Amino acid sequence: MPEPLLGVRDLHAWYGESHILHGVDFEIRPGEMVTLLGRNGAGKTTTLKSIMGIVGRRRGSIRFEGRELIDLPSNRIARLGLAFCPEERGIFASLTVEENLLLPPVVRPGGLGVDAIYGLFPNLRERLRAGGTTLSGGEQQMLAIGRILRTGARLLLLDEPTEGLAPVIVQQIGVTLQRLKREGFTVLLVEQNFRFAATVADRHYVMEHGRVVDMIPNGELDANMNKLHDYLGV
Repeated sequence: MPEPLLGVRDLHAWYGESHILHGVDFEIRPGEMVTLLGRNGAGKTTTLKSIMGIVGRRRGSIRFEGRELIDLPSNRIARLGLAFCPEERGIFASLTVEENLLLPPVVRPGGLGVDAIYGLFPNLRERLRAGGTTLSGGEQQMLAIGRILRTGARLLLLDEPTEGLAPVIVQQIGVTLQRLKREGFTVLLVEQNFRFAATVADRHYVMEHGRVVDMIPNGELDANMNKLHDYLGV
C-alpha cells in the first residue's frame, strides 16, 4: 500500500470557545476518493476547514506528503497543493466567469488547462463573459470546481458539491469526479447524499459528534446499509 497522501491524527478544532472536533483520525492515499458522511453538525465541514487552516484554533496532527501542516497558515497550506471548494462556492459577483476561473494562482505543475476545464464543463465556455453570480446553481458549482483544478492542487477538498442541484447536474458532477480520479487527483468529499457518494468514492468515513466513528469500504456499503441508516438518520 502507498503511504498516505494525507494523514489526520487526534485533530481538535474550536470556533471561539466552542470545541467542535474531538480527536478526528483518518487517512487518504494517493488517487483515492474518500467521503466524510454524517448528520448535520457532526463536524464534516469543520474537518475540511481545519485541514486548510481556516478555523479559529486547532490541535493535533495533519500531515500532507509527509509534511506537518498544523502550525502553518492557510496561504502556505494552499501553496503546498491543497485546494478547498466550499459549500457556498465563493463566486465573485463583480467578476466574469472567465475572470473567476483565472483568479487563483497556479501553485504546482499538473493542473488542468482552461480548455480542459471547458471540456469538463461546456456550460462555462458558453458563459465566459457572464457575471459569476448570474449563473445557475449548477453552473456556479462547475465554476467553483473548475477554478481549483487550474491550481495544480493534488488534494481537492469538496464540501457538499451536489447540495441543492438538479439530478441531471448531480450526474454531471459525478462523471467529472470519476474522470478526475482517473487522472490521478485525490479527493476528500463531504456529502450528505450517500447514494451519490457510493457512485464515486472508494471509502467512507462516518462522523458523529466531532469524531470519526466508522470506516466503510464502498464495496461493503450494501452490507452495512442498516448501520449507515442509523448513523445518518435516514
